[in-house]
Amino acid sequence: MLVKTLIRTVLSLAVIAILLFVPAGTINWTGAWIFIIETFVIGIVLGIWLAGHDPELLKERMRSPIQKEQSAQDKIVTGLLLLSFFGWFAFMALDAVRFKWSMVPAWLQLAGALGAFVACYIGYLTLRENTFAALVVKVQKEREQKVISTGPYRYVRHPMYAGMIFYVLGAPLLLGSWWGLLWGCGLLGLFSIRILIEEGTLRKGLPGYEDYAAQVRYRLVPGVW
Repeated sequence: MLVKTLIRTVLSLAVIAILLFVPAGTINWTGAWIFIIETFVIGIVLGIWLAGHDPELLKERMRSPIQKEQSAQDKIVTGLLLLSFFGWFAFMALDAVRFKWSMVPAWLQLAGALGAFVACYIGYLTLRENTFAALVVKVQKEREQKVISTGPYRYVRHPMYAGMIFYVLGAPLLLGSWWGLLWGCGLLGLFSIRILIEEGTLRKGLPGYEDYAAQVRYRLVPGVW
């Protein structure tokens, strides 16, 4: 499973590299190289850690993002998210390098690298706490899924998505694309729709989730929503 994870990480980064460098028309792009190296190192470290800490969760997260157990709604939103992510990287390459519509100062690019790291750290905290953090929206009855209310789940009901806020803000800054921030807001809109789909599934099929939702009021951002 670990070897499969490493291969998948490398292939995923290869796709991202193509989506960045081909539209950019050059490999002479420091921000993109920092982004790829940072993503590679974090992905490898998280993969190795998860293989030792929770191999069942790793196995679950290695499954396809489109599964039979998903609702039709989640399949549609997941498909839109995947297409949007692919388009996002290509668009940022056109913006920051090919046409140079945006000029992001170096210190903000470094802040973007930090934002991407924070997003991954929140993801790590979420995976450490929740062994049921699957890629798709479903109730894992075969694994006797239960409500998780500890760790980051004490503050928001969907901490993995909360971490994505830092990612969709950090990645465009690191890559030097102001317009990428606007596209990132659209991605957050899709994530918000997916949260509502997930909550509907969990309220219907996961015992105790209603009580948990009453206790932890906010889905994504404390004090906001």
